[in-house]
Amino acid sequence: MENTLKVALAQIAPVWLNKSGTIQKIETTIQDAGKEKAELIIFGEALLPGYPFWLALTDGAAWDTKVNKELHAHYTRNSIQIEAGELDSIRQLAKEHRMAVYLGVMERAKNRGGHSLYASLVYINAEGEIQSVHRKLQPTYDERLTWAPGDGNGLRVHCLKQFTVGGLNCWENWMPLPRAALYGQGENLHIAVWPGSDHNTKDITRFIARESRSYVISVSSLMKKSDFPEDTPHVEAILKKAPETLANGGSCIAGPDGKWILEPVLHQEGIIYKTLDFNRIYEERQNFDPVGHYSRPDVTKLSVNRERQSTVEFKD
Repeated sequence: MENTLKVALAQIAPVWLNKSGTIQKIETTIQDAGKEKAELIIFGEALLPGYPFWLALTDGAAWDTKVNKELHAHYTRNSIQIEAGELDSIRQLAKEHRMAVYLGVMERAKNRGGHSLYASLVYINAEGEIQSVHRKLQPTYDERLTWAPGDGNGLRVHCLKQFTVGGLNCWENWMPLPRAALYGQGENLHIAVWPGSDHNTKDITRFIARESRSYVISVSSLMKKSDFPEDTPHVEAILKKAPETLANGGSCIAGPDGKWILEPVLHQEGIIYKTLDFNRIYEERQNFDPVGHYSRPDVTKLSVNRERQSTVEFKD
């Protein structure tokens, strides 16, 4: 079985903007996947504690309003500070079940002062060790009203059995150079995490698979109008304009030939399991390899800065 990998796509809704409640739901999901002997489980973008849907519903670009300030403060309070050990229970479950984890979190980064938020994709290996924290390079459109831009430190890949896995957040999967940075490190299993909806996943999942000749797993969250907790600040203002469905899922898998292994799954909460065969990667690399025999580094080459950015450098 060293040639195969059993993956679990966790298409779930958060306990929206509730850190402790969402962590408990993630823990339960990992335990359920452990019973099925999954070797890698993936959760959607910003699942912990949820995507900032209010921005599009409460005039999020309005300057200096009570609604936006108080919602942002609530969001920040429920975000994750990794250095404080707030992912330790998830790390322990990964170790207990010998399962690697990709998890989208809102990170309140200590090395950036601890007040700004980053959409971070965290990789935890099967030993329960955090191997990388990729802060989304460029928040998309209204996300910039509450998320800060990240850096290249998390553009890293990881060995998982025979596979080499890497991941990107949402629309940065459309950025060709970050994709190339992962390809160049040998990535052959690409993880794309999304807040939800098949309009994001149905085209790009197959496109990246065909471009890279890799497996591509897209994992999305779910969110319905009924998922907004009643104790959310200004929940009445949010619900006033909220559609019944804000995120319909769309989790899917494409093989190294770009064909569907799992077509986008809509409106279904739960865990989806598939087993991937590593040999299919070698078969499709026979005629195209974007950073190997079908590349010309003497003509075009990418330079990547993976230094973790911080405003202050102390020399004591």
